[in-house]
Amino acid sequence: MPTALLSVSEKTGLAAFARGLARLGYELFATGSTLQTLDDAAVDARPVSDLTGFPEMMDGRIKTLHPGVHAGILARRDRPEHMAALSEHRLREIDLVCCNLYPFVTTVLQPDVTFEQAIEQIDIGGPAMIRAAAKNHESVVVVVRPERYSEILAGLSEGTLDAAARRRLAAEAFAHTSAYDAWISAYMRGRNGFPPEITIAGQLAETLKYGENDHQKAAFYRLGPDPGGLGAATQVQGGPPGFNNLQDASAAIQLVTDYEQPAAAIIKHMNPCGLAVASELATAYRMAYECDKVSAFGGVVGLNRPLDRATADQIVQIVTHVVVAPEVLDEARAVLARRKNMVVLAAPPAHDGLLDYDVRSVPGGLLVQEWDRGTFDRASTKVVTRRSPTDAEWSQLGLAWIAVKHVKSNAIVLFREDAAVGVGAGQMSRVEAVQLAVLRAGNRTRGAVLASDAFFPFADGLQLAAQAGVTAVIQPGGSMKDDEVIAAADAAGVAMVVTGRRHFRH
Repeated sequence: MPTALLSVSEKTGLAAFARGLARLGYELFATGSTLQTLDDAAVDARPVSDLTGFPEMMDGRIKTLHPGVHAGILARRDRPEHMAALSEHRLREIDLVCCNLYPFVTTVLQPDVTFEQAIEQIDIGGPAMIRAAAKNHESVVVVVRPERYSEILAGLSEGTLDAAARRRLAAEAFAHTSAYDAWISAYMRGRNGFPPEITIAGQLAETLKYGENDHQKAAFYRLGPDPGGLGAATQVQGGPPGFNNLQDASAAIQLVTDYEQPAAAIIKHMNPCGLAVASELATAYRMAYECDKVSAFGGVVGLNRPLDRATADQIVQIVTHVVVAPEVLDEARAVLARRKNMVVLAAPPAHDGLLDYDVRSVPGGLLVQEWDRGTFDRASTKVVTRRSPTDAEWSQLGLAWIAVKHVKSNAIVLFREDAAVGVGAGQMSRVEAVQLAVLRAGNRTRGAVLASDAFFPFADGLQLAAQAGVTAVIQPGGSMKDDEVIAAADAAGVAMVVTGRRHFRH
C-alpha cells in the first residue's frame, strides 16, 4: 500500500485531495492541524507519530525531523542497500509528500507583530521534507500548491506522472522553499543595507500575452501575498493587461501618489504627457488632458483618488488603454464600460514590503537601489538669484519638482497653473530637453516655471527657457558653470532655486 504524508499550512482543498488519495489506495499520515482538519472532514488518517514512534514535541517544533520520516522519503528504490536499511529498522517508504509552509510573510506583515511571533512562523520540518521529496522525486511525488491537487490525482489515476512531470513538481517545490527563505532573510535583515547575497521572491500573478514586443514572452509576479500597488490590483474591466500596460501603469501610480492634492497623470512610454492637480479629480484630469491632447490618445491614466463618474465621463471621450486608481466607484463603472476594451485597475497604495528595493536586471546581474522617495522641501532649497520666487511661483516650483523626478533623464518639466504644460524627456542633452518642453508648451511657456532633474551644464538651456517666457526655475545646482547659469537668470529676471539633490531616472 503506498503511503502519503500530509502536512500543510494552507488547508484549501485538502480534504478532497486526501479522499482522492485514499480512493487510489494510499494510506494517509498527517501532522498536527492537518490531521485535525482531516478528522473533522471524516477522512481516515494516522498521526505522523505512528511513523516516527515519537510524539510531537516542543510546541510542535519537533514533528517530522526523524528517520521514520526522512528515511522513508529519501530511500532510493533502485538501491538494494537503501531498501534493506528501511527493512532493518522497520521503516516505511513514503511515496507522496504534500506540504506547504507556515504563513511567515502574512504574519510579519501584520501590524504590531512581535519578533517572537515572527520567529515561531519559521518552518523547519516542512522545508526539510519538501527538499527531501524533491531530491528523490523519481520515487516520491512532491506537492506544494493546492492548485496542483486535481492534476496530481488525475496523473496518479491515469499513470501519467512520468519523469518529466515529477521533475517539474520538484522544481516547483525547490522554488517554494527558496522563496520562503528569501522572505525570512529579508525580514531578519531589515533595512540594513545590501546583503552579500540577495534573492527576490515573486509569486506568479499572471502570464502575459507577450513582453515589450510580441516575440518576447513575459509574466507578472507579485511580491508577497498583499504588497499593495499593482501586486494587489483588482481588474474592474477589460482584457488582460500587457507588459507595456503594466509598466506605464506603474509609472502612473508612482507619479500621482507623490501628490497630496487630487492628481491625474497621462503616461506614454513611461513618461507623463499630461499631469495636473486640482481641488477635484475631474478637473485635474481635464487639465492633464489639455497638456498634450495628441499624445494623450492611447495613453495610460493614473489617478490618486477614487475614480468617480465625472472623471470617467471625460476619460471615455478618447481612446485610453489603461486606467489605474486606488478605487473605482460604482457610479463610474457603467460609464467606463462604454470602452469595454479599456483595462481598468483598482490598485491600493503600495506599502513598504520585505523586499523594498528598486531592482533592474542587466546581462549577468541585478542592479539594486533604494527607491527615490525624495519630494519637495522648500526649507532645504536655496534661492541663488537676486529675485526670489513669488508665492505663486513657489507653489508651481514644488509641483514641478515632484513631477520631474518621474520623467526619464535628461528631463525638463514646465508647470503653469497647477498643470504640466511642457515635458522634455529622455534627451541626450539638457538644452534639447528644454527645446522639446518649450515646443510642446508653445504659448503656455510664458509665465511657466521650469524644473530640471539635474544641473544645467551651460547657460544655454536657461537662456532658451527665459527667452520663451519661463519666470522661475528649480534645479539641483552643482555645475562647474553655476555662476554663468545664475548670471543668465539674473540678466533675464528669472528667479532660480537650487535643491542640492538631483533626480536622474534612467
